[in-house]
Amino acid sequence: MRKYLINLIFPWKGAVGSSGGFLAADSISPNEAKLKKTKLPKIKKENHVLLLKKSNFDRALKETKYLLVKFYVTLSQSSQNLSEEFAEAARQLKKEAPRIQFGKIDVTHQHDLRKEFNIQAFPTVKFFVNGSREDPIDCKGVRKASAFITWVKRRTGPSTVLINSTDQAEAMIKAGDLAVIGFFRELHSDSVEVFCETARDVPEMPFGMTASEEVCANYGVQRNSLVVFKEGKPVHNEVLEDGRQSKLGLMRIIKTFTLDLVTEYNIETSVKIFDVPVENHILLFTPMNSETFNEIYENYQSAAAQFRGKILFVLVDTGEARNGRIFEYFRIRDIDVPAVRILNLTSEARYKMPADEVTVENLKEFCQSYLHGKAKQHLPSEEIPQDWDKMPVKVLVGKNFNSVIFNKTMTVFVMFYAPWSHECRKLLPVWDKLGEQYESHKDIMIAKIDVTANDILAVALDRYPFFTLFPAGSHHQEVAYTGEYTLEAFSEFLEEQRKMRAEAGEEELRAVTERRARAQSSRRRGLWGRARIPAQSHGSTATCRDVRASQPGSGSWGTAWPGNGTGSAEGPRVWEGKQRPGHGTARQPEGHGHSPAPQGGQ
Repeated sequence: MRKYLINLIFPWKGAVGSSGGFLAADSISPNEAKLKKTKLPKIKKENHVLLLKKSNFDRALKETKYLLVKFYVTLSQSSQNLSEEFAEAARQLKKEAPRIQFGKIDVTHQHDLRKEFNIQAFPTVKFFVNGSREDPIDCKGVRKASAFITWVKRRTGPSTVLINSTDQAEAMIKAGDLAVIGFFRELHSDSVEVFCETARDVPEMPFGMTASEEVCANYGVQRNSLVVFKEGKPVHNEVLEDGRQSKLGLMRIIKTFTLDLVTEYNIETSVKIFDVPVENHILLFTPMNSETFNEIYENYQSAAAQFRGKILFVLVDTGEARNGRIFEYFRIRDIDVPAVRILNLTSEARYKMPADEVTVENLKEFCQSYLHGKAKQHLPSEEIPQDWDKMPVKVLVGKNFNSVIFNKTMTVFVMFYAPWSHECRKLLPVWDKLGEQYESHKDIMIAKIDVTANDILAVALDRYPFFTLFPAGSHHQEVAYTGEYTLEAFSEFLEEQRKMRAEAGEEELRAVTERRARAQSSRRRGLWGRARIPAQSHGSTATCRDVRASQPGSGSWGTAWPGNGTGSAEGPRVWEGKQRPGHGTARQPEGHGHSPAPQGGQ
C-alpha cells in the first residue's frame, strides 16, 4: 500500500530524466524502440493534432506513450466549438511533453472505431496509455485548453501539489477563484488516495495537500479534512474518514462551487450546470422583472445553502423567450408562475412543490420531503377529449395512453409529435389520410399523442416526429417505424406487420419480437443525463423504450433547453436556438427532414 500511494502521489520518483511532473516523459517504450528501426512517413497533423483513421490508429497508439483522442463528426457544431481549444492544448504541450500527443478521428465514416469505443456523443475524448486500446480513460466535461492540459498532466504526473509551508498554501489559494486543499495526518491513507483520484477528474481548479502541522494550525483546520477556498476564503470544510468518502461524492461537493448557490440559467451557465454531478435539480420559474422577484429570490437562496451537494438550485427567468422550451418540458404556463419543480436526472421523475408560496419554510419542506422519498411525483397529462375516438385518427393523452395501446385485441400505430415541429405539422395531414384509410379496420387503430403535453416514458429519440406500432396481444413487442414518411410507406409497413403476424405461429412470433427487442435495446439512446447519439435521417434505425403513460421522462429538461446560439443538433446540453412557441418558428437542422426534439449539445 505504501509503495502504491507513493507512486500515486509522487509518480515522478524513479522516473529517469522526467520533467515538469510528467511520468517518464523522456523514457522510450519497447514499442517505440522497435518502431525506430522501421522508418515510416509521419502521420499527418493539423494544428498540432494527429489526423487519425482506422488505417493508422494502431500505429499512432504504438508510437505514442500518451495519446488523447477526440472522436467527432464534421457536421457537429459542438465538435467544431471544441476544435480550437483542443488544438491550442496540443500546441502548448508540444514542447513541454513531446511524449503526449493529441489526435482526432472523424467517425462519420469510421464505423468500426465508433462501435469499438462506444462513441455515442460528439465530441467524445478518450485517453490511451502505453499503446493499449483496451479501456481508454474518458476525458469528460473538459472544454478549455487549460483544462485539457491540467487533465493530462494529472493523468501522467502528480494530481496534487504537495504543500509544505503556509506561503505555498497562500499562493495556491490566491492564484484563482477556487482552490482545494487536503489537510491530512499522514500522506499514506485511503482518504489521500480518494483525494488524489478526485483531483484527476476536476481539472478546473488547483488541488494541494499537506501534512504540515504549521499549515494546519495556520488555517485552524481539523486534520484529515478537505477545504474548498473561494476568492481566498474557506467556504466548505469536509471531514475525511477512511472508507467513508468516494471520488464521486467528493466531486459532487467540490464541483458545486464552480456555480453560485443559485445559478440562473443562461448561455454561460448552461454547460456548467450539467457538468456538476448532482442528479437532483430544483428549478424556480419566475419573471426576474416582477415586483416580487427580490423577495422570492432571497427565500430561494436561503433554502439552497442547506442542500448544497444534494440538490442543485437553478433559476429560470420566465421573461426570457429563449427559455420557452424549458417551460414546455415542465408544462409551466404563465398562470403557474412562480413555480418550483424538482427533477431527478437519473429517473427523469419530476416533482411539483405542493405549496403555492415560495417561502424558505416551504422550499425546505419540499426538498426534505423529496430527499426522504416522501414527495409525490408530478405526472401531467391533458384531459381526455370527449371526442378523442370520434375521428379517423384517435387522440391519445397521458390518461388514456396505457388503456388504449396495451389492449390485447387491437393493433395501434401511434404518431408521437410536437406541435412546435414544422415536420410534425407537415405530416399530420398525411397521418389523417392514413387514419381514413384504416378507419373501417376493426383490428387497427391509427392514433397520435402530443408528447410536449403528456408525460410518457417514451423514447430516447432526438427527433420528432417518430412512430411506433403496438401490436395486439400480450406477448407482442412494440415495433419502431424506420421507413419513409409517406402514406404509401406507412400503409405498406402496416400490411407487412399484419401479414407477418398472420403467418407466424405464436412461439415463432415471440422469438422474432424478442430478437428485435434485444437488437433495439443495444441501440437505445439514454434519457437526459446520458450521452446522446446524433440525430438520424430517414431510414435509420429508431428505437423506442418501454412506452408507458403516466411515467416520468419524455426527454429531459437539459435537452429541452435552447442553447448557446450554435444551432447544434448533436450531443447533450447545447442550445439549439429554438424559440418559444408563439415567438417564431423552430430552426430546421441541416440535412435532415425530421425536426429536432428538445435536445442539447456537448
